[in-house]
Amino acid sequence: MLKIEYIWRELLYRSIEKNHPDFTITELAKTFNLSTSVVSHALFPLKELGIVSIKKKVSKVIDTERLLFFWATRRNLKKELIYSTYNFLPVQEREASMPSKVIPTAYSAFRMYFGNPPADYENIYFYVKNVSAVEKRFPKSTKKNQDNLFILKPDQFLRRYKRIPLAQIFADLWNLPEWYAKDFSDAILLKIKEKIGL
Repeated sequence: MLKIEYIWRELLYRSIEKNHPDFTITELAKTFNLSTSVVSHALFPLKELGIVSIKKKVSKVIDTERLLFFWATRRNLKKELIYSTYNFLPVQEREASMPSKVIPTAYSAFRMYFGNPPADYENIYFYVKNVSAVEKRFPKSTKKNQDNLFILKPDQFLRRYKRIPLAQIFADLWNLPEWYAKDFSDAILLKIKEKIGL
């Protein structure tokens, strides 16, 4: 994940989960150990598009939905893929067999957040720091082009959130190739809109 994405995700988290769209450039820089110039670089296109309002004292997200799509269309999930394999277990058994300290995203995260998924799904995606623990439980398969378990590299700040932010689940879903990804991204967008009062 790019450093500027830390800022976009944090602004979305504050706006969606915390219902607190206010921020300052200095405070964001301190939170993520970034220079104020990097934070300003992340905010510049958002200001140009009218997504955020930048003031001297306190700035604010003024269009959460547009920020959500802005991040989703710039996310590059393929770069974060570090391991994949095929496993014959049913999807929920695969999820339950994952080692501890993994962070679900996409379809698995939707089900764990909201219960009933909008469609059946086969592929599962998890952020995992220790890939070897996954490889022990799910060795590399000889079946080609049938992978159904995908491991992504977490960024250094993902664990500061109690659960993966809803905006990140949406952005990840937006970037997945499965036919059912649209059903899930549409469903989570509705949940997000409810939370922000749209």
